[in-house]
Amino acid sequence: MGTKFKSTPVKSSEITPKHVYLSRRDFIKAAGLLAGSVVLATCAPQLTKTPDPVSGTQIAESRKTDELGNPVNAFKDITNYNNYYEFTPNKSGVAYVSRNFKTLPWDVEIYGLVKNPQKYGVEDLIKKFQPEERIYRLRCVEGWSMVIPWTGFPLWKLIDAAQATSDAKFVRFETLLNQKEMPGQGNPSFPFPYQEGLRMDEARHDLTILATGMYGGELPAQDGGGLRLVVPWKYGFKSIKAIVKIELVDKRPETFWSTVAPREYGFYSNVNPNVNHTPWSQSTERRIGELSRRPTLMFNGYAEQVAQLYDGMDLDGFF
Repeated sequence: MGTKFKSTPVKSSEITPKHVYLSRRDFIKAAGLLAGSVVLATCAPQLTKTPDPVSGTQIAESRKTDELGNPVNAFKDITNYNNYYEFTPNKSGVAYVSRNFKTLPWDVEIYGLVKNPQKYGVEDLIKKFQPEERIYRLRCVEGWSMVIPWTGFPLWKLIDAAQATSDAKFVRFETLLNQKEMPGQGNPSFPFPYQEGLRMDEARHDLTILATGMYGGELPAQDGGGLRLVVPWKYGFKSIKAIVKIELVDKRPETFWSTVAPREYGFYSNVNPNVNHTPWSQSTERRIGELSRRPTLMFNGYAEQVAQLYDGMDLDGFF
């Protein structure tokens, strides 16, 4: 079992992802939860309806805050400003380029140093692990940040289901390789498919989740649908999108940006205001939707939960 997250997450029963409700209605009825969801709706936080700028679908937008009191960003901000080179390096253009990308059905394989390798559909993961809402800050190395209500489950649950062996020390993740649907993957300057990795204790920490949705709905293509990693104390590029492979390995894996620019993008990539990334200082950040900048917090404000993972490490050297 992973290191426990100290704050209390909002349960998925309060805000049910749209694709869970629509595709698993019979399952919910069988579990006796459908009637209960009507009752819970009367107690839920106030929501407004915002149209998805790509599909036009009405999305429930929560007026919640994270544990530091930071309000959740508007859904339109999160879905119209995205780093996603598989589609385009133009952050404002990702939503358009990815508009026809199919995120359901979606399969992910977990294998490597495990006793029980498996391939799961996202719907299978939802049924098995019962995702919850987690409101996390996301900090980009370029100096901007967001507050996002994800729907997901702790990665350690999937690792335990796969029965990792004692030789497994790291977890390697890989993004879908499909140049037809992800035209940016044709850029020869980058080593696609995108790969990321975590040390096993980082992967098993309860803050580390696999996200299956956001804002009470599906996980949009431009935000990593059908399945993405979220590691809130690390810079955003560590939270790999469109995951199709999860491999448990005994040696530290190569990662995408560390391969492209190793002097700038270290394996750990913990949010650290004292370590700059040329040409960006990390001492301050700008929250999307705000004009002023704010001080960057060590470990993105999650130091109480994760600092012990790095006891004795030189965090400037192991950046």
